[in-house]
Amino acid sequence: MVVASAAPCKVFITGAGGRTGRQVLQKLRSRPEEFQAQGLVRRKEQTDELGGEGLVVGDISNPDSYAKFLRSADKLVILTSAVPKMKERKDPAGPPEFYYEEGGMPEEVDWLGQKHQIDLAKEAGLQQVVLVSSMGGTDPNNRLNSIGNGNILVWKRKSEQYLTDSGMPYTIVHPGGLIDREGGKRELLVGKDDKLTSTGYRTVPRADVAEVVVQALVHKEALNKGLDLVSKPEGEGNPTTDFAALFNQTQAGL
Repeated sequence: MVVASAAPCKVFITGAGGRTGRQVLQKLRSRPEEFQAQGLVRRKEQTDELGGEGLVVGDISNPDSYAKFLRSADKLVILTSAVPKMKERKDPAGPPEFYYEEGGMPEEVDWLGQKHQIDLAKEAGLQQVVLVSSMGGTDPNNRLNSIGNGNILVWKRKSEQYLTDSGMPYTIVHPGGLIDREGGKRELLVGKDDKLTSTGYRTVPRADVAEVVVQALVHKEALNKGLDLVSKPEGEGNPTTDFAALFNQTQAGL
């Protein structure tokens, strides 16, 4: 069921300058009768890259830099995430090593930064928080946790649990490996607790993740659910178009 609205829904997107965040912003802007989008970016030059209008420069570690904009929204989409950097290789034949920049550790970004956003959303009485996280969080030994000694999935999972415990209406999306391919061409699969990994399907286009986020904002079937998300290869199965049915394939809860 699509949630009807007389006036455009005001959506605040954090992480709007990222590769997935940009696509969410673009999709919302393409539907002005339904949405009024505003995005948080980290650097001034990103406002020019993204068209300027409706963009706020701020830092999630400093809630005062964006709080008034978040409070004026109806719904919040969280797309912020710590991003590891590759160290310069001393041995070209050796394995790559990674690190997180100062202030950009997963504990700071994926836990404390997201906690600030959830707290502000709750205080402001927002209608929904859509959090884009990652698959793999049920396994503390997942290899992603070893990157830069950041335990990124551990902190993401902590934030997810905080959101579900907050009492806020929520949707949590756990994408598989993100790929840069055209959206709308694949059959999407949803599941729980990383069980989709046993299907052999492990990736999903960013564009399809962005579409699922937008659809979660308008379908009641997405409320108070966490869902893992992957896709079949293009040409295998039928492209997903019925998102209410997709959301109905998962039960409530993280």
